[in-house]
Amino acid sequence: MKSNAAILVFCSVPDLETGRKLADVLLEKRAAACVTILPGAESHYVWQGKREKSDECVLLVKAVAEGYDRIEQLLRENHPYECPEIVAVGVERGYAGYLNWLAGR
Repeated sequence: MKSNAAILVFCSVPDLETGRKLADVLLEKRAAACVTILPGAESHYVWQGKREKSDECVLLVKAVAEGYDRIEQLLRENHPYECPEIVAVGVERGYAGYLNWLAGR
């Protein structure tokens, strides 16, 4: 993947306050171009052998591939979970104007 290729990083958080804090950190450190916070997620998972269900928010972090390591570092340093979900996917296609803005942020 090219270093200026667009990526979308997913990260679940326990609440809106945490999501806003992490968005602020990512934007202040210029690690991301945009962070969208989606409230109202319900996660079902197995943690330490026990089935769990949590109300969460999901962060959609828009950035370029070369910035992924910094995003992961900042999320891990500031996230309240022991093992936070931090998953990046490449953007195959998108509106050129938006992708150019993202790459040039």
